[in-house]
Amino acid sequence: MTHLHDLRSPEMHACIRACLACAQVCTESVTHCLLRGGAHAEANHIATLLSCADICQVSANAMLRGSHTHLHTCRACSEICRACAASCDTILDDDLLKRCADECRKCCESTAAMSRVT
Repeated sequence: MTHLHDLRSPEMHACIRACLACAQVCTESVTHCLLRGGAHAEANHIATLLSCADICQVSANAMLRGSHTHLHTCRACSEICRACAASCDTILDDDLLKRCADECRKCCESTAAMSRVT
């Protein structure tokens, strides 16, 4: 019996891991930013972090299910991750947001490549 896990490419496995890591750090960053207040808690920044966490989870789930919709969710994920990295980069001297921006860039690259896979 062949399992769906066996049919995924190494690139898809890596993309799933990138999406899950990004969703995690974006979610952690929301609480961190709200506790810090000020520019950290600006509404558009928090909304971007939440949207990024959500689309990363949705994209990972689509790939885990083997759904063809991952092409669309990964394309959106790439764009939102790019925006989230840029938002995190505007807040200087914050190690968690630097890590968040780095994870967003990794996920952006991976999901962009995955959105082109047919």
